[in-house]
Amino acid sequence: MKTERQGIIVWFQHMKNLKQIRRYGHLLYSSKRLKYAVIYVNQEDLEDIEVKLLKLSFVSKVDRSYKPFIRTNYENAKPDKAKEYDYKMGI
Repeated sequence: MKTERQGIIVWFQHMKNLKQIRRYGHLLYSSKRLKYAVIYVNQEDLEDIEVKLLKLSFVSKVDRSYKPFIRTNYENAKPDKAKEYDYKMGI
């Protein structure tokens, strides 16, 4: 059974608060220079965690990632004939 997950971008003021942000989800990336972190959480818990993060005094802003809702299979993609021929030749 696969759980649906979604990313949250958390903008904070100091890097020392990163440990507290890590408690709310799976920390994937953090930027020292721009002071933000990307965490992944379950979609069913997303709104509750977003509200909890906004209540923290060191959090400036919380953004959602809309990647799960973007369509990624393209219908009109036409392969290049020259590349297709090269792949069949084994080049």
